[in-house]
Amino acid sequence: MASPMPRDGAPVVAQIAASLQWDRGRWIWLLLILLLLGAVLGLGDSIGALLRYDRSAIAAGGWWRLLTAHIVHLDSHHLLLNELGVVLVWSLFAQDFDAIEWCVIILSGALAISSGLWWLSPQVSWYVGASGVLHTVMAAGAAKHFVLRAWDRWLLILGLCGKLAWEQWGGHPAPLVVVDAHLYGAGWGLAVGAALSWRIAIIRGRSKT
Repeated sequence: MASPMPRDGAPVVAQIAASLQWDRGRWIWLLLILLLLGAVLGLGDSIGALLRYDRSAIAAGGWWRLLTAHIVHLDSHHLLLNELGVVLVWSLFAQDFDAIEWCVIILSGALAISSGLWWLSPQVSWYVGASGVLHTVMAAGAAKHFVLRAWDRWLLILGLCGKLAWEQWGGHPAPLVVVDAHLYGAGWGLAVGAALSWRIAIIRGRSKT
């Protein structure tokens, strides 16, 4: 009986999956996130209106909107851009924190963005989208790379700060893009990412001694 042909492509595929942090079943969680965002959009405009950040509705008691606003999108184009952002930050930072730490970063980031819009940007009457939380994730990952002195730490920090500065003072964002959400998300991400990263570094240092 002839032996099966070697699958020369398998190691290459595995290496690509590992480099994108899609290996060891992590791609399933990424897929679930993308499907969740798509499913919310598919529920229709009435559900979107119920979940979005709406200043008057929050004042009337709709506190859930502080969290749910970040999974609602305007249309399929808006959704696609944010889903591409999810894939990008996943590929860059997925393994930098464990699942519980990521939940803390994302949920607290969503609340920080909504709180920032409420207290610091009262002119924003409504908001939807995951872009603010994506900036939280990117900033937290950049903080971790900075603490670990990774080779790309300055590239990530300077790139993020440059993008935020361009949006706030020099750029011309697309209509309906709330750049303040990006600023609040990134600011919180840097803070919580640095705190978690230093905590991990201290625990590892103590374990060595």
